[in-house]
Parts: sequence; structure tokens; C-alpha cells
Amino acid sequence: MPPSTDHQVTSLLLAWGQGDERALEQLTPLVYGELRKIARKYMAQERCNHTLQPTALINEAYVRLVHMRQPTWQNRAHFFALSAQIMRRILVDFARARLHQKRDGGDQVTLDDALLISKPGRDLVALDDALAALATVDPRKSRVVEMRFFGGLSVEETAEVLKISPVTVMRDWSLAKAWLYRALANE
Repeated sequence: MPPSTDHQVTSLLLAWGQGDERALEQLTPLVYGELRKIARKYMAQERCNHTLQPTALINEAYVRLVHMRQPTWQNRAHFFALSAQIMRRILVDFARARLHQKRDGGDQVTLDDALLISKPGRDLVALDDALAALATVDPRKSRVVEMRFFGGLSVEETAEVLKISPVTVMRDWSLAKAWLYRALANE
């Protein structure tokens, strides 16, 4: 987004957070493209015949965002970081429900079904579990991963949202990746 649009988005977010519903109406077309990029990135990591499509993921995230009580946005980067976190949560919940249904739902699981759900759904759930474990040890490193990997934020944007230096973001990013790699390898 051009800098002028960044400023406009931040202004509209702040107005929306203060209860201005018109700001939300003006904000939606400005952020939709970026939300779509985030959703496409998530969906690219999912199995090819996933029942959710990027548009459905955006819509579900939008519903959750709109129903937040008095959101307090710092800026555009904070909004997209939270949006990415919500999308990840939707996909993890979906994967958990699907895995639970296949395990306990009473339907016969064919070999084809097992192969389709084995890797992507379980990997997303495993990554979510590992991120949750990391959050108990070091919440900031977990947030850095959410913002950089899932939200697609730059080092500078992540630093701005977390109110830390870009050098600290890079250090946290490196350490978090190593921690997650070890946690996922041990699983």
C-alpha cells in the first residue's frame, strides 16, 4: 500500500475503534486486497481440495473482526497481524474439527480420505500446538512468528506493532524458528 493509503487505513481503524461505523464501511475496500493475500498464503499451505476457499476464510475473519468489542488498533500493521492470527485460528479450528470427525465421527475413513487429511491438517494443528507451547515460554517470540510467518508483516512492521527494535525482531525470529523446528521434530 502507498504511504498515503497506510495513513488512511490507520485513521479509519482508529475511528472504527472509537465506534464510527462509517469508518468500517470505508475501511473494508481498502484492506480487502491485503486480507485476500493473507488468506491465499494460508490456503496455499492447505490440501488442494480444502472445503474453505480464500473468500470464505476472509468472510469468516471479517465477521470475527467486526464483532470485536471496541477494538483498539495501533495501526495498519497491527490490524493485519490480528487478521492473520484470526485466519490461522479459523483454519486450526477447522483442522481440529475435521480430524476429530475422522477419528470419532462414526464415518468410515477410506485410505484416500486418510491421505488427504493426514499431512496438512495435522501439520497445522502441530504448528499451532508448538506455537502455543512457545507462547508459554516466550510470548513475544510466538507473536513475532504469527506476524512474520502468518501475517506476512515485514521486520519493521512487526517491530512497530510490538514496540521493539527490528534487531530484536530478527533475533526473536531466528530463535523462534529454531525452537519450533525442534518442537515439531520431536513430535
